[in-house]
Parts: sequence; structure tokens; C-alpha cells
Amino acid sequence: MKAASILALIGCLVTVTESKVYTRCKLAKIFSRAGLDNYQGFSLGNWICMAYYESHYNTTAQTQLEDGSTDYGIFQINSFTWCRHAKLQEKNHCHVACSALLTDDLTDAIICAKKIAKETEGMNYWQGWKKHCEGKDLSEWKKGCDVS
Repeated sequence: MKAASILALIGCLVTVTESKVYTRCKLAKIFSRAGLDNYQGFSLGNWICMAYYESHYNTTAQTQLEDGSTDYGIFQINSFTWCRHAKLQEKNHCHVACSALLTDDLTDAIICAKKIAKETEGMNYWQGWKKHCEGKDLSEWKKGCDVS
């Protein structure tokens, strides 16, 4: 009986993170409202294209890298430099827990992505953007979306 009670308590304490995969147009609206359109000179199409190739718009995307770090969330933000994965993290330039980058609320992820774009070489941080989006006509990425 005691074991069953403990298991029930643990079940109540465990938070399940459900994967949220946004649509292109929903992200376009969120990104536009957050001021990403023309942020640091990059059009909304750049941000939508980058998010697609980094995470396929999946808020809970995680990628383990060979150096032991992890990329988190819709923008695949790296734990080594930008977010706090462990208690004793050397860096954490975005001043955010990596787990906060895995939620449906994209506020922390967007703030951190803006910081990365501002403090590094624009969008060159994101390999998905460099490989698939840089220098291309990206107007199709927001086509058909009601972005105000």
C-alpha cells in the first residue's frame, strides 16, 4: 500500500512535456508579433525558414552533439554557450534554463535567438539557415499567412 501511494505521488509530480509542432503560418504570426521581422536586417522568411530546418517547428526538439552539449527547442539553441543545462554551467549568455527553450511558450526562445543574432554573426550561428536559407528568395515562407 505504501509503495502504491509513493508511485501515485511520483506520478503527480512528474511533468510530461508534450511536443508542440507549430504550423508555418502560426509561427509567422508569433515571430511577427515578437518583432523578428527585419530584426538585425533579417526578414520574417529567414526566421521561419531557419526554424523549419533547425527543428521542423518542434518546440521539444533536442539534438545531442559530439562535444557533449545539446541543442534545444525550435531554434536549436546550444547548452554550452547559451542556456543552463546543469547547475554549474560556465556560460549561459541568455540567462535561461535549457528546459525553458522546450515549452510551447516561445518567449524565452525568441529572446535568446534575438540575443544570438545580435551578438554573433547574424543568423550564421544556425547551420540550417546557412545551408538552406541564406541568400535565397524566402518570400514563400510567409506566403498565405495573415501576418499583421
